[in-house]
Amino acid sequence: MTSKTRPEILSELQEILSDFQGQTYDAPIDEQTMFFQDLGFASIDAVVLGETLEEHFQTKLDFNPFLSELAAKQVKDLQVGELVDFLHGSL
Repeated sequence: MTSKTRPEILSELQEILSDFQGQTYDAPIDEQTMFFQDLGFASIDAVVLGETLEEHFQTKLDFNPFLSELAAKQVKDLQVGELVDFLHGSL
């Protein structure tokens, strides 16, 4: 498995999120974009995103523990950049 750079991961994530689950998002998606506030995600979307990322990157990700850790810290939203960091450390 080849390790991807942060910019590569961000680019791929931007493509996935711009048309996710049939919901298109036309504004630019950058590292500061918030999943719930900006992209309109619901909790189930986060679960589906985890599955989508595993399929896209063809690897098992510890996505649910990542989300659980955020919830334990009482984080109410997630920036795209935080997910990029997680993916960069996982791929």
